[in-house]
Amino acid sequence: MKVNGNSILITGGASGIGRIMGRMALEKGARCLIIWDINPDAIASTEAEFSALGRVKGFRVDVSDAESVEQAYKATVEACGDVDILINCAGVVTSNKTFDEQRVSDIHRTMRINAEAPMLVALQALPDMIRRDKGHICNIASAAGLISNPRMSVYAASKWAVIGWSDSLRIELKQMRSHVKVTTIAPYYINTGMFDGVQSRFFPILKPEATARKILRAIERDKGFKGLPFAYHFIRFWQAVLPVSWFDKIMGDWVGIYSTMDYFTGRKQ
Repeated sequence: MKVNGNSILITGGASGIGRIMGRMALEKGARCLIIWDINPDAIASTEAEFSALGRVKGFRVDVSDAESVEQAYKATVEACGDVDILINCAGVVTSNKTFDEQRVSDIHRTMRINAEAPMLVALQALPDMIRRDKGHICNIASAAGLISNPRMSVYAASKWAVIGWSDSLRIELKQMRSHVKVTTIAPYYINTGMFDGVQSRFFPILKPEATARKILRAIERDKGFKGLPFAYHFIRFWQAVLPVSWFDKIMGDWVGIYSTMDYFTGRKQ
């Protein structure tokens, strides 16, 4: 689905990769950019900056709360009309602790924001899209949803959940013969501050501008799944053909994936 002439709703749209995609959507001619975010100050500054590019409307929403999502969606439709493209981008990573050190509150927070929230938002937007037989849902998962990684076990669990749900939704809509499309994105670490301190010696940390451009291009080309970088499309193949000990040796010791989170700090705020 083309961005030009359509409305686009981005969760987590007042910061990071969501904010960049919002700006690019307006530059592509989006009819309206709708920003859902938890930070009112970030929403206000984004609206002020982007208003020169087109129509922008921001809403403070806790995407992990079903009632907040339902109320925000009703207000969104009243203010902006039908949502044509939904990008579930809001996400959180709490720490680089091993699982035995995790707090129950952090487990709940990670799963609610990363795994449950995209479902809650899609549950509001999808019926209207199906009724109109028009729409596109893009779910930003993670390469961590394809490969297990120490010191991010809960985050990985949340992203494995997103990939499974998102692709199942794609198949359901295909079986309905609906024109509503679903794109699942599984990017490596993106240099937005969310994963500050991560060290990667083989795969380069992704550049935000280029990554945002590739995600929007995947939506416009109706891609069902896109891994970033492209080499991540082959992860499952190598997991299938290699013994576990070999896969761990190659990805953990040689490529260094298993040590990327050792010095993670995350955003300072």
